[in-house]
Amino acid sequence: MMISLGTELNFRKAAERIGVSQPSLSAQIQALEEAVGLRMVERARSGTILTPAGREVLRRAQTVMGEVRGLEDYASDMRLGPAGTIRLGTKTTLGPYILPRLVSRLHRESPELRLYIRESAPRDLEVELYNGVHDLILVQLPLTDTDLSVARLFREPLYLAVAADHPLASRKAIEPELLKGLEVLSLNPSFHLHDQVLSLCRDFGATLLRDYEGTSLDALRQMVGMGMGTTFLPALYVQSELPSRDDVVVLEVVGKPIYRSTGLAWRKSAGRVSAFHLIADTIRQVVKQDCPQLVLER
Repeated sequence: MMISLGTELNFRKAAERIGVSQPSLSAQIQALEEAVGLRMVERARSGTILTPAGREVLRRAQTVMGEVRGLEDYASDMRLGPAGTIRLGTKTTLGPYILPRLVSRLHRESPELRLYIRESAPRDLEVELYNGVHDLILVQLPLTDTDLSVARLFREPLYLAVAADHPLASRKAIEPELLKGLEVLSLNPSFHLHDQVLSLCRDFGATLLRDYEGTSLDALRQMVGMGMGTTFLPALYVQSELPSRDDVVVLEVVGKPIYRSTGLAWRKSAGRVSAFHLIADTIRQVVKQDCPQLVLER
């Protein structure tokens, strides 16, 4: 109950999350506070606030639950090996362009292993991993939390995308100095790609257009195609979505290749490590066979 309340910071949502009534949850929290002799929750106009004691209880509860799940995973791994259902979390700018091939290959080569895939906001993935929503996550590296096990998978080039009638569109590649002064569109700040594009703009002297932030790579491509600016698109998206489009041209930045790194991450207490490594190896095989522009990592 404390974990649900600490995650939602809202009694109604937390109660719905664990399938109890709001009065029941309030009574349980009050009983916990009386049992330990500490006030853990404050109700404010802005919502529910955890006191310092509440935050510490939440941290310890998450640690205990992580250990319990790790023991369950370990027992499952010992009993089943790389089999059963794995809950994989991913983000919308990555999963749709690599996971269908992964699922197909796993179904063919390891039919006893099943993936339940759930897309989440990029900055929620690590929190949801700790809370047990996912068993592992497919994410852009580096992670903000170093207390996770990580399997590095590949580096993915980013290409400059311009409208078909843009002055640079006739080129096959572009030198870094020509990026100076370009107006660049990006995803909103909840995406890791936004931070990387912002850094690139600073490095190359380009201007990030903060008034127009996309919510998906498709939205970015459409805005570029309408001449609203340029952007940087990942190679997997380019390979999947651009061959059938004629409104956008992509250019490689020569002399200073631009990449984003991708990996799988899981809780260090997790026990199904053999299944996680099997998934990581299968992704690398898919990349090697189908995505020659990506650079494998280990």
